[in-house]
Amino acid sequence: MATTRKIRCAIYTRKSSEEGLDQDFNSLDAQHEACAAYIASQKHEGWKMLPARYDDGGKSGGTLERPALQQLLADIEAGRIDMVVIYKIDRLTRSLSDFAKLVDRLEDAGCSFVSVTQAFNTSSSMGRLTLNVLLSFAQFEREVTAERIRDKIAASKKKGLWMGGIPPLGYDAHPDPTTRELVANENEAQTVRSVFELYEQLGCLNAVMRQAKEDGLVSKYHVFSTGRTQGGKPFSRGQIYHILRNPTYLGKIRHKDKAYPGRHVAIVDQSLWDRVQEKLEGAAMRRRGSGKTVSKAHSQNTAAPLLGKFRDETGDILTPSHTQRRDRRHRYYVSNRLVTGHPDPAGWRLPAKAFEAAVTRAIAEHIRNAGKTHAILNTADASASQASADAALALAAQIKTEGVTCAASFLSSGTIGNGRLKISLTAPQLADALGQKTASLAEHLYNIDVSFSCRRRGAEMKIIAGEQTAAPDPTMIRALRNAHAWVGRTRKGSTMKQIANTTSVSESYIARI
Repeated sequence: MATTRKIRCAIYTRKSSEEGLDQDFNSLDAQHEACAAYIASQKHEGWKMLPARYDDGGKSGGTLERPALQQLLADIEAGRIDMVVIYKIDRLTRSLSDFAKLVDRLEDAGCSFVSVTQAFNTSSSMGRLTLNVLLSFAQFEREVTAERIRDKIAASKKKGLWMGGIPPLGYDAHPDPTTRELVANENEAQTVRSVFELYEQLGCLNAVMRQAKEDGLVSKYHVFSTGRTQGGKPFSRGQIYHILRNPTYLGKIRHKDKAYPGRHVAIVDQSLWDRVQEKLEGAAMRRRGSGKTVSKAHSQNTAAPLLGKFRDETGDILTPSHTQRRDRRHRYYVSNRLVTGHPDPAGWRLPAKAFEAAVTRAIAEHIRNAGKTHAILNTADASASQASADAALALAAQIKTEGVTCAASFLSSGTIGNGRLKISLTAPQLADALGQKTASLAEHLYNIDVSFSCRRRGAEMKIIAGEQTAAPDPTMIRALRNAHAWVGRTRKGSTMKQIANTTSVSESYIARI
């Protein structure tokens, strides 16, 4: 008589929220007990339950970044598990794409899985179809839940309600948890007014940051339910910018790009707000115009903010380079093999200013879109989702205003090639800027993948990254207007040399146009 092969079984359980986990017998225990009973019923087939438990409490099924699941996958790939037993398919994942990844990893390791409440057999095509249908409904349910949360937040904010999260500096949450309003904290409100007044006097974020530190002004101190603390420290430049741009201090509630009258009192008067906003806009215009003379040290620090960050499709690093023409310095990012003297028609030579603008725009738009769609966190929680969305929109605005130097502080690495621009963001810096833990952010937030192309416009190289709505281009409009006028003159008998003499442009430029 042939001996029955032993099948080592591991039980995986998951619960989306932490509610009820402190009970003696919680949802995870109930799932584990049902799975253990099922394994016992298959004892005649050689099934044996392993003693290790793989429990993920308070973890969303929308991501694979779960501690117990990662340990389970590690043990499977180490050959310690033959069968994974789960209560329902959506306990394993609610995402079709994640499910496909899990199936591939399990098949490579020679491991199967079974749901004790849903009969299926993954060895048949019909069984796989059944699984995909079940997961489609699970993913649909998750997306509908997220839409409901977004709609509820939008409707509540239009009514001026505070939808939770960490209150901004200057305010506390209402002591009655059912009252969705902010209550002014007078001590912190004075700090906020001081920051506004300092910027009105100094007109420079760095100067305000230094003066605020000297005056002992600190960020909001908050203690989380887990005991972790945040804030109570001198302001960073980004925090000061966020305070100066936050319409909450005018008694408004912000939702995406709009602000609605709130039910809380304003702690900054309208005239001070208007004066500060005007100065901020003026500072941004001066930076974009590059009219100011910068010091040599500052010039060296900002000459190549993307230094060492990008590689091309061959793995070759993009190296800063420059040329000098008629007392003007033209910067580029060049494939390193071209700098070292190896001719290669496939090598990249990108104008630095245009490339830096494209990278900055891609990062800012990525974070802004994630904030607008509430796709920041890996869990569906209304109050935390709104707080993180507000922080993301503020960060995107800051990056757009301050430019590539700010964007580069969140940039880990990137590649260009094959029509794509791929960027990886640094997790700790991004999480810190959004006021979140690294583990709580959605995995997709760290990766950007957009279309990328270069187009020559006369003597200028234009870089296009991502799906962007083109704004009217005054240079192109002027060139087209001149081209039509010059064509009309040539039809009347004028030569290119005559046109060049009367317009102060070269014949070669006229020919190209």
